[in-house]
Amino acid sequence: MASQQSTVDFLLDQMAGAGALVAKKMFGETGLYCDGKMFAIVADDQLYIKPTAAGRAWIGSPHEAPPYPQAKPWFLIGGEQWDEREWLSQLARRTTDALPLPKPKTAPKKKATPS
Repeated sequence: MASQQSTVDFLLDQMAGAGALVAKKMFGETGLYCDGKMFAIVADDQLYIKPTAAGRAWIGSPHEAPPYPQAKPWFLIGGEQWDEREWLSQLARRTTDALPLPKPKTAPKKKATPS
């Protein structure tokens, strides 16, 4: 079941202090990006944060669960923490800072034309 757009919009608003946030539909769910790095997934109206040491240190003892079947566990952030704007923004910022920059996309190779 896909997430409601209102859930995604609310979470983006709550984490606005983290940086430049963008939501992108992917595989029937929504990926959240901060400053060009994917740091979270909203799946079935639940928030999953990519696991990092910095995120774990901020959360303490996070609950972990896979955001979709056959996925590795991510940090599952319960709805009771969604209203804590500053805490959520800090989690997003700390997680994003700990992630590597995405690899640049390579242009498709052009076929050689016969002379």
